[in-house]
This record gives sequence, structure tokens and C-alpha cells, in this order.
Amino acid sequence: MSTFQASLTNPRSPKGLWLLLLTMAVLGGCKKDDEEVPTSTPTPTGGTCVGCAYTITRTIGTDAVSMEAIIVKPQNDTLDVLLLYHGTVQYNSLVLEAAQNALDGFSAILDREDMLLVSVAYPEEGLLFGDNIEHAEASLVWVREHAAQELGIVINKVFLAGHSQGGYLVSRLNTMYTVDGVIANGPGPLNLVFRCGLEESGQLPTGITCSLLSGTYGTTQENPDAYAQRSLLSFTSGHRSKILFVQGLEDSNIQMYSWPTFREQMEACTDCADRTFLEIPGQGHQALFNSPVAKDAFNAFIGQ
Repeated sequence: MSTFQASLTNPRSPKGLWLLLLTMAVLGGCKKDDEEVPTSTPTPTGGTCVGCAYTITRTIGTDAVSMEAIIVKPQNDTLDVLLLYHGTVQYNSLVLEAAQNALDGFSAILDREDMLLVSVAYPEEGLLFGDNIEHAEASLVWVREHAAQELGIVINKVFLAGHSQGGYLVSRLNTMYTVDGVIANGPGPLNLVFRCGLEESGQLPTGITCSLLSGTYGTTQENPDAYAQRSLLSFTSGHRSKILFVQGLEDSNIQMYSWPTFREQMEACTDCADRTFLEIPGQGHQALFNSPVAKDAFNAFIGQ
């Protein structure tokens, strides 16, 4: 070993001591005593992600009934929840896209940026109309009983919002559970006897919803009660939470034929929580998303 090499490896030599001090200075400069070492933001995998914002698609529900949902979480971890239900798409291959559309629509009119949004991709294909209330119920049970632990958050208020068939589902859920508020835009079908009767008479093209009901119960003339029992007109009592109904007055004849009756029955309810009806002239089925008046009412309702 050369004299120079030996002096570098010997800490007692002047050169070795210099190298040792230099090494300690470099290593010691990596972290000050009072300086935190930065950590990367955890990536959500369907479990807990404390203190981070994310958008994920994951399975929610109960052991017996489950479905996919799109979840948008802001950075904070103490949250109000807006549980969303899309309109009719018929085929299960389209329900995730429909859930995204519902998420986009409600996000666009929501003034708040501090709510957990859960858009439910509930199934439709092959089910008799109304049978997916089990999926709507399971998604609400998940939010109430499992979401806090699985997402690592604290849940305060829970609101339900739905469009069209989604409005039908949140209205029915309101007769089953108490939440902090429900918003239903153009909820329906209000009257399956009327709607399916139009198809049977050839005034409307035959659709999947009425075909499935007909295959099970016969026609509306043969078994009108079976159709009526699944119509929203049969769920106008026992509403447990305050509810905002938004209805465009230029909606289809299928909707507007029974809307006055539905409103009258809801207003006459003696065992219902507060009910608010917002009718929008010049607007159709998408009234909530297109009307500034409806948007303001929506945000005021959630802010109460």
C-alpha cells in the first residue's frame, strides 16, 4: 500500500482525519435535527388515504348486494357526503358511464368543493323496474356504516340526489331511511300503468322496462295493481327527511301527465318531513342542471 493510500485509510493521519471530517459533514448535511423528511402522498387502492384528494372507482355495498361506484374525495377528512344516482340506461355495460355523467352533472352545479361525492353505478339489465332499490339501499348502508372506516374519514351529513330513475330511487329511499336531505330531479316513472299502457296501445315504441313487466305480470289492463305498486305515485307517504323535487314543466307527456297528481299527494302527506317543489317553466327533463334558479335552490337546500 502506498504512503498516500495509507494516510487516507488511517484516521490518525492528517489526511485520514481530513477525509473523515469531510465525510461526516456530507452525511450530517442530509438532514437537520429540526427538519422533517418529506414523504410521498399515499396512493388510494380502495382503502384508507388520510389527508389526500383522489378519484377512484371501487366496489361498495353490503355482503349481500354490491356494485361499483365512483368516489371523489377532497383533501380534508371530515366530510359531508353527496350520494348520487344516475338516470335510466337499460344495459349494465353503460351504468359506469351513466354514473360518471351523473357525477359530472351534479359536480357542475355544486358550489361546495369540500364534499365526498359517491356516484353509484347501480344495475338495471334484466331487473324488473324498482328491484334495484336493493342496490340503492346497499349503497346508502355502505356510506352510513362502512365508508368512514374503509376510507379513513369522518362523515358528518349525508345527502341523496338523483336524476330521473335516480330521482325515483332517492325518493323511495327517503321512505326507508332518515338522512340530512334528498334532491330528486324529474323523478320517475311516476305512473307505470299510464306509461306501459301507451306502449301496449302502440302510442309509444315498445321498451325494455314495460316488456319485462308485461312478461311477468301481463298487461296493464290484466294486472294494473302490479304496475301501480312499482310506480312512484305509490310512494307519497312516510318521507323521513326533507326533500326537494325539481321538475321542468316542458318535460315529456309521460312525466307531466301524472306530475300534478304526484305533487298533490305529496303535499297532502301527513307523516312526511318538509317537502319543497320547484317547477321550472321552459325547462325539460334536465331542469336541475340547466336552470340557474334550480342550481341556486339546490345549493341553498344543501346549505340549510
